[in-house]
Amino acid sequence: MTVRIGQGWDRHRLKTGRPCVLGGVLFPDCPVGPLGHSDGDAVCHAVIDAVLGAAGLGDIGGMFPDTDQAFAGADSMDLLRRAWAAVAEAGWRLGNLDVLVVCERPLVGPRAEAMARNLAAALGAGADAVNIKGTRGEGLGPEGRGECVTAQAVCLLEEA
Repeated sequence: MTVRIGQGWDRHRLKTGRPCVLGGVLFPDCPVGPLGHSDGDAVCHAVIDAVLGAAGLGDIGGMFPDTDQAFAGADSMDLLRRAWAAVAEAGWRLGNLDVLVVCERPLVGPRAEAMARNLAAALGAGADAVNIKGTRGEGLGPEGRGECVTAQAVCLLEEA
């Protein structure tokens, strides 16, 4: 069996008054949300880069350029489903996905399971194939100062 590993990384500035959506889950009590050309869901963006990279299909900027107004305000879960369709069409299935979210707020832990379910559904996998974990910046760097949210994703693809 052929397997491939991909990694993705994304960071978005947090802005007051923006909805906070990560991994397709709304954090309604968070006063800040990610700023981006799309909805700014850094988790979905990191996952898109990881799966596209593992499949050798480029990256999110190539597939969904931020210079294209068609993607302005786009739902990142929809972008993930579209990217995954290309990966599946190329003959791959998800082995597993591991995502680390670094931010002071929102607290990821209470909604990690819901995020995993959303991502797994978009990737045609069981929720047990997706792991989400959150950590804080502990006052260091832009994450620790509450200025941004950063997501890192690593995936294993298996030949379908």
